[in-house]
Amino acid sequence: MVSQKLSQVLEHEGVVAIATLGEDGPHLVNTWNSYIQITTEGNLLIPAGGMNQTEANVVKNNKVLVTMGSREVEGLRGPGTGFLIKGTAAFVKSGPQFDTVKQKFPWARAAVEITVGSATQTL
Repeated sequence: MVSQKLSQVLEHEGVVAIATLGEDGPHLVNTWNSYIQITTEGNLLIPAGGMNQTEANVVKNNKVLVTMGSREVEGLRGPGTGFLIKGTAAFVKSGPQFDTVKQKFPWARAAVEITVGSATQTL
């Protein structure tokens, strides 16, 4: 479900926002494009150092929205593009997905695995 254009975005640095829904309403946390790895199944793996509120929210409602972009990739109307990803998340603390993240990011306490339901180019 990860397009070539989205893969290109991940080759350049940019801010990623992950939105979850908690009892107090929406919650946002940020990470970097360069932290995201794509699994062979097309899922996104993101290291979690903190993200405690995000994890608590995902336990109750695993639906997430993710935005990411890069000014370096050609967009729909010129330079720069962005994506809105809708999917589900899980915090993985052992096994191959966690090991993949931990190897690259020794500080990670978990891997956030996002199963992409849709990825819409917005810019």
